[in-house]
Amino acid sequence: MSIPFSVQGPDRPELRQAIEEIVASGFLGVQLRVNDERGEWVGGAGARRLEGDTAPLTDGHFRIGSSTKSFVATTVLMLVAEGRIGLDAPAADHLPGFGLDRRITVRMLLQHTSGVFNHTGELHEDGTFAPGVPWRGKEWVDNRFRTYLPDELVRLSLSRPARFAPGTGWSYANTNYVLARMVVEQVTGVPFAEELRRLVLEPLGMTGTVAPGTSPEVPEPHHHGYYRYEDAGRERTVDVTRHNPSWVSAGGDMISTTRDLHTYFAALMGGKLLPAALLAEMRTPDPRAGYGLGVFVQDTGARGGVIYHHNGATIGSAALMYSSPDGGTTLTAGLNHVDDADVSIAAAFHGAQQRLVGAVFGGGHAGPGHEA
Repeated sequence: MSIPFSVQGPDRPELRQAIEEIVASGFLGVQLRVNDERGEWVGGAGARRLEGDTAPLTDGHFRIGSSTKSFVATTVLMLVAEGRIGLDAPAADHLPGFGLDRRITVRMLLQHTSGVFNHTGELHEDGTFAPGVPWRGKEWVDNRFRTYLPDELVRLSLSRPARFAPGTGWSYANTNYVLARMVVEQVTGVPFAEELRRLVLEPLGMTGTVAPGTSPEVPEPHHHGYYRYEDAGRERTVDVTRHNPSWVSAGGDMISTTRDLHTYFAALMGGKLLPAALLAEMRTPDPRAGYGLGVFVQDTGARGGVIYHHNGATIGSAALMYSSPDGGTTLTAGLNHVDDADVSIAAAFHGAQQRLVGAVFGGGHAGPGHEA
């Protein structure tokens, strides 16, 4: 059976083939935008939903998962540039009510070197999993419209043992970005969404990007995401496009489009949002993980050289966001799929990263990535 697709831009058979292969690998649908020296190419393949109108979109809205972290980090660094936040100041100076270890700096939150327990759970080196807030199985499905307050998530994390002393290790934790967003709100006195709008969205004309807070809505038009789970011995699949994303909060709750992600990441990497010194700080990776301040730094091992990215995945939806150092070449994508408790789509997601990075940047290694 042929895969539905739509394409705008110059003939790029390798890109069309890539998105068709991604759908064939298990994704329901994919939206891809590539901007490079050959111009802009936009394509969609697969389906926007399991039933009904299945024509794929090319610039619909989707949940971007952990790509949210890049927006949070940029907002923090823009406030550093304004002199309102100290990058190496104790985060506790802005969040005095939690008893936060005073060795934890704002920089450590952005680079995942604080050591705080991840409120969505921790996978330890020995293979054991320490759970946090529920985000799998029937329990999550039944409670997917529940509101979690940021304070609640932080207190859960701080009630668990730290992974390591601040600054002595690296561990990806959504809670770091919950804390970072709270620092923004404490310093500015306004909701994060308002400050993001002032600093990033309005100056860049990004009308398709939302920091939803507790709202379950995804703006139209959009692809749909699904979740497959066991209920009383039976397998069920439900549409989870609408859900309250406060369980992950600033670790991965935002919504965007391929156009807006391109606009944002090209501007960021092109030096239009941050002073050169702070952009350099952002792009300096921790040697243990290749993670800067809200971005991964990746050597493609090919003619493309170094690229920057922050991909993301959340339940039923995923995002890819890559750029060359000057912002002149970008790859942004939204993917929708049927998720499950075993995150079975993970291998296909990694394959999609490799396939597209190879097609656009000339490298085959997709580098590290994390789900929301």
